[in-house]
Amino acid sequence: MITCRLSAILGAKRLKVADVCRATGIARATLDRYYYDRVNSFDRAVLEKLCRFLQVKPGDLLMMIEQKDLFETWVANAPVAAALPTGDKA
Repeated sequence: MITCRLSAILGAKRLKVADVCRATGIARATLDRYYYDRVNSFDRAVLEKLCRFLQVKPGDLLMMIEQKDLFETWVANAPVAAALPTGDKA
């Protein structure tokens, strides 16, 4: 899964979304999607403007993270015996 790290980069540089909006001309709604990592498709022009303004590479802004199989059961690897109640109250 690809994730956008705009919020982390802006926090590290102590910048606000409004500052980026004014400096780059990117619409606020577009920046909000990048900031909250709700982007469905990445526009190359937007990425270029962001990278130039923030002085980062696209690999710094976008990051690939591993995502476990959604159908894998978490119980399969968990110790079941420790989680079961014994029923005794001594």
